[in-house]
Amino acid sequence: MILALFLPSYIRYENTGNNMFRLLVNGQAAGFVDDQETADRLLMEARRKIAAGSDELVFIEVETSLEGQSVTWGQTDDEEIVLQNICKIMENSKIETLKRSYMVRAGSYTISLADTDEVVEYLESILGKFDETHSFRVNLVADTSSELNLLTTQVVSNEERAKALAQEKEEKNYTVSGIAQAMAEVMEQIEPVREEDFASYDLGLIAMDFADKVEIVEAYQPTDGLTPLQEAIDTVTADKEVNTIYTVVSGDTLSEISITTGVPLDKIIELNDSLESENSTIHVGDELIVTITQPGISVLRTEQRYYEEDYDEPIVYIPNDEWYTTQTKVLQQPSAGHREVVATVTYRNDREESREILKEDVAFEAVAMIVERGTKIPPTYIKPLSGGRITSRFGPRRAPTKGASTYHKGVDYATPTGTTIVASCGGVVTKAGWASGYGYVVMIQHSDGRQTRYGHLSKVLVSAGQTVSQGQKIALSGNTGVSTGPHLHFEILIGGRQVNPLDYLSY
Repeated sequence: MILALFLPSYIRYENTGNNMFRLLVNGQAAGFVDDQETADRLLMEARRKIAAGSDELVFIEVETSLEGQSVTWGQTDDEEIVLQNICKIMENSKIETLKRSYMVRAGSYTISLADTDEVVEYLESILGKFDETHSFRVNLVADTSSELNLLTTQVVSNEERAKALAQEKEEKNYTVSGIAQAMAEVMEQIEPVREEDFASYDLGLIAMDFADKVEIVEAYQPTDGLTPLQEAIDTVTADKEVNTIYTVVSGDTLSEISITTGVPLDKIIELNDSLESENSTIHVGDELIVTITQPGISVLRTEQRYYEEDYDEPIVYIPNDEWYTTQTKVLQQPSAGHREVVATVTYRNDREESREILKEDVAFEAVAMIVERGTKIPPTYIKPLSGGRITSRFGPRRAPTKGASTYHKGVDYATPTGTTIVASCGGVVTKAGWASGYGYVVMIQHSDGRQTRYGHLSKVLVSAGQTVSQGQKIALSGNTGVSTGPHLHFEILIGGRQVNPLDYLSY
């Protein structure tokens, strides 16, 4: 539909004649007419004529007036001449011209182009990054899901388009009788299903579409509001860096995540405040920010691929309700298998999103690893005092006083004598009393097989064989044994050997 809009116009009578009228349009004489009705009809015809001559939206300022004259002798002008004069005056009074265009929106991307040919070329340039042979084309179709007059896209292969045209031609030229059609359907149903071999699969790109819904709407805009086609193509096909979330899975390391995502390791560390270095600990379920590159409008594509691979069977876990989740035992070692595969692989831009195996031929079977693992949640360990300043960490050190070890087997917390000491974890007290260089000491055996030791105490508040709970008061800090000042010496032992306690404290 072609429209022409005009600012409101009105007729002003400056003189009341009764047999001939001079028509003025924007102060310019257009000619003499018989009456107001003739003037209105010619003005309306001029509007229609200007609108019909353009597919653009035109705004024209129009002000008209009639000057009446009473004459004895006179003649009105030919209506065609008056109409031409009106059109000429209006053409010279244009305020603004809005060009019909098409606005394309996909995701957060919106752009205006001159016509539907440019829209199609623009959209096909996005597909072209992943379709070098130009096997797929974009059709613009009505968006039946919208109540508005919108267009959307339908991406079809050249083969599909050729088949559709051939079928349309065949339907026009041929008809199949009811009996022949019924027989054809019966034969299709009784034809045996044959297992396809690898050679029967069509490999390569089999489907494409835009990841976000594309909406196209007709609009009128100033010419300078349109984007040149090549500029639009260059902008939308340029790769942009986008932050996304990577969820850590079992077996992940930071270096493996870097290889998988293609993001440099130092960039991952820079983006995530929780990471201090490449040696930082990560856990299953952690969410890390990684930067990926993708075009302005994302493309989904499906490829049918043949490949040979070594493969592993998923690990088989056997639960043991008597063990903690930290305890595992390998019952069967794995071995890789080898197979030929045809699979459909779906990508979002360059990133694989899903894979479905259509056919496989296994040369030799993979053997799964079988692992027995505990189901019980292990106990936690807490800091055994409130406050306290670490004065000596676990590991090599200079002996602080004669008789002290040069390899510190625990952590020292400086704290005033008499500070409350609590059980880091619940368990059974195995020692409570004097122990040479430790001074007064408490030792607790825990249900996960670990032990904790609390040394240099001023007073012991529990006895051997007593069961204590996590956070229960067991002693007061002091300065007994080989000690250089009031503090608590705290150890955690696994398998009878001291480990760094700070690696095991939950808080």
